[in-house]
Amino acid sequence: MSASAQPSSESADRSAGGTLEKADAENFPVAPFFLPAAWRGDLMAVYGFARLVDDSGDGDLADPAGTARLLGVETAPPATPTPPATRSATPSARSATPSAQPGPPGPAEVAFRLALLDGLEQDLDRVFESALRPAAAEAPRHPLMRALVPLVDRHGLTPEPFRRLIEANRVDQTTTRYARYEDLIGYCTLSADPVGRLVLAIAGVSTPERIELSDAVCSALQVVEHLQDVAEDLACGRIYLPAEDLARFGVTEQDLAAPAAGPAVRELIAFEVGRARTLLDRGAPLVGTVRGRLRLLLAGFTAGGYAALAAIEAAGYDVLAQQTKPDKRRLAAKAAAIFAKGR
Repeated sequence: MSASAQPSSESADRSAGGTLEKADAENFPVAPFFLPAAWRGDLMAVYGFARLVDDSGDGDLADPAGTARLLGVETAPPATPTPPATRSATPSARSATPSAQPGPPGPAEVAFRLALLDGLEQDLDRVFESALRPAAAEAPRHPLMRALVPLVDRHGLTPEPFRRLIEANRVDQTTTRYARYEDLIGYCTLSADPVGRLVLAIAGVSTPERIELSDAVCSALQVVEHLQDVAEDLACGRIYLPAEDLARFGVTEQDLAAPAAGPAVRELIAFEVGRARTLLDRGAPLVGTVRGRLRLLLAGFTAGGYAALAAIEAAGYDVLAQQTKPDKRRLAAKAAAIFAKGR
């Protein structure tokens, strides 16, 4: 690929900056001020990678064509249709980018997203080659991927957790329903658990016990996010609520498409909230296994999950009428309590 075919460095850097700004919208603090500067930089690099991969898999990139050119992806993005005048032009906050379109993606869009994910995995290979052979290897092409090189080298990270995050987004292109709760948790081992493992590795405190607890916290946070995003996910053609649970509470897909949750949907969401809280309770003792600023960070992650569950409860378990968000004061109070108790 010629240099002229690539987007400018300034354009790529601007797009990367926009991706990192999404950290402010998360349920939990990604890289809070109280951490050492090196840790903040490393955590933001991991977040940037994870957000880039998610945005590629969800069709939420600000400049999908430019990203494709940068990565050397030959599959072109499908033409963006003009929305009909009768269609609402107000997208959700998470999908408010030019590439996001209402409804499930068509075959051409799916093919493009999969090609982007392949391109990102190839760039991930460049990350690890650059960390091992900095003088001989080709540098990663995307700025958010280049940011991974120093932390991979510094912490001796392996490709596995990064590859799992990419694979989770591949799964999203082919799997839109989950039969059982166990199937959903299996998906979380790809989409969420690797992030916690990377945090432990960056902090230098990985042990089998901590990894097990971290996986429980991360899977719980992923389930909580799915509960917050039921309406948004359905608009994209996905349902993360297990089919066996929908059948148990007599909830149909049409019920999930309603503007507000009926009694059966509320009962279902209350049940899933209880499950998520149990999983979060199982992993929360992770906080008590560490000390200092890392303990405060993990308390913040965990509190974010509890605060999000509290927000769903406060809305009467109606996650269809609006996307519930955790109260920041409640989150801070919960984080302080978890920090003090260690769970």
